Amino acid sequence: MNAPPAAEALTVPKAWPFEEARKIVARVESRAAAEGDADRPALLETGYGPSGLPHIGTFGEVARTTWVRQAYEALTGRKARLLAFSDDMDALRKVPTNVPEQEMLAQHLGLPLTRIPDPFGRYESFAHHNNAMLRAFLDSFGFEYEFASSTSYYTAGRFDAALRRMLEVHDEVVATIAPTLGAERRATYSPVLPIHPRTGRVMQVPVTRVDPAAATVVWADPETGEIFETSVLGGHAKMQWKADWAMRWYALGVDYEMSGKDLIDSVKLSSKICRILGKEPPAGLTYELFLDQNAQKISKSKGNGLSIEEWLRLAPPESLAQYMFNQPTRAKRLFFDVIPRAMDEYLANAEKAETERDPDVLKANPAWFIRGGNVDESTSSPVSFTQLLNLASVANAETAETLWKFLRRYDPALSPETHPYVDRLVRHALVYFKEFVKPAKTFRAPTGQERLALEDLAAELRRADPKLSPIEVQDIVFEVGKRHQFQPLRGWFGCLYEVLLGQSEGPRFGIFAALFGLPETVALIEGALARDPAHAPSMLAEQG
Repeated sequence: MNAPPAAEALTVPKAWPFEEARKIVARVESRAAAEGDADRPALLETGYGPSGLPHIGTFGEVARTTWVRQAYEALTGRKARLLAFSDDMDALRKVPTNVPEQEMLAQHLGLPLTRIPDPFGRYESFAHHNNAMLRAFLDSFGFEYEFASSTSYYTAGRFDAALRRMLEVHDEVVATIAPTLGAERRATYSPVLPIHPRTGRVMQVPVTRVDPAAATVVWADPETGEIFETSVLGGHAKMQWKADWAMRWYALGVDYEMSGKDLIDSVKLSSKICRILGKEPPAGLTYELFLDQNAQKISKSKGNGLSIEEWLRLAPPESLAQYMFNQPTRAKRLFFDVIPRAMDEYLANAEKAETERDPDVLKANPAWFIRGGNVDESTSSPVSFTQLLNLASVANAETAETLWKFLRRYDPALSPETHPYVDRLVRHALVYFKEFVKPAKTFRAPTGQERLALEDLAAELRRADPKLSPIEVQDIVFEVGKRHQFQPLRGWFGCLYEVLLGQSEGPRFGIFAALFGLPETVALIEGALARDPAHAPSMLAEQG
């Protein structure tokens, strides 16, 4: 196989996954020079803690790493691997609140997750259950990955050489970690966690002697005082997690792994340990954390924010992917109100991708990544999600057929059979409308200036050809707003949304009116004006 291309010689499309891919190229270049393994594919890793079920953060990390891998392969023409690594040999330290059999789990605290009975009664252990959920979760999104189990890797001896090396540099690793610990823990810290030969528990205990030649550590049972000499090989011990992370990078030759902002210090320490072991740590990206509607950090234990199941009830997965693609190094609110914009961003990007002929511009389009490089019309829509929500809102729609009535009039070629993705959007829009839009609708009465403008708009639309294009209708809306001297003009559109739709934001009104129908829009305006009897009779009539 040819040597990897030099990082500085690459032409990189303007998208963050390609910037990350350039880091991998430089890393592989350096690794090949140091280790002589130029033919080995780049290895990208994501981590998963199976003490809980996969969640929206899991999706985000795997999706983003997948896009970096896609960019790397497109940039270099070389294959890369993605390893989804489950830390299932970790001990259960506290009982998660969202699973059954709480008392049973409490009796197994301290055991590796692969040795704890499955509280759902379906798999041989709690970890096996959650690992299966992870794989089903990743498979449902079509991710291409290799699954790895910490328990399997430890017990099969795949880490044995790295563990021997860890004992050789044990004191140096301790000296690196100790300054970050409190005084009490610092006095007893060792990166090695022996597995108790009788109870099977992961023991966080002082290590009194390290024997690199024999690959053993000596420790005492804190309850009985009994002394044990335990091999670190073959799954009889594991590493504490910062050391474990570094050991895994070293053993597997990981080239790239991203992580959240909350792990910045851990990345620094693990990187130092990886260098102590004898290899450079992987390249990576620090992504920002998700915030709830109150700008507080999302927490699984608190249950604030939005779950992936909730998101996917309200919109297709492409919307979630678009949300994850956007600016990963900036903190983002994760609440239901971000969904329509994310969905519409994806649809706009998909429309651009279908007609783009410049390959570098196409590869900078998020839709190219989200579709795995396959640009087609299977996940496109001529109607935005916001437009569907507004149709549902104005029509007070209960069924998909209500929305399809308007869509067919807008474009007779549209149908659920010919456009199944649009039908998915319709059904998601109905759920979103019923749960979030309808309960929050608040109509206000128009001001005197607004009433005059609304009556004028109704008159203009009444005279207009019902077959006008959305742009032509939008021109009429603009002209009416200018005629009635709205300063700034966005105040006129705020009036349309708040008085007619009962919400603070809305679509381009001309597009909405063309979709809803001009006669229906006139009736909507008249109905809104009739809700405000204080101004009847009409001011225009009075002036006439």
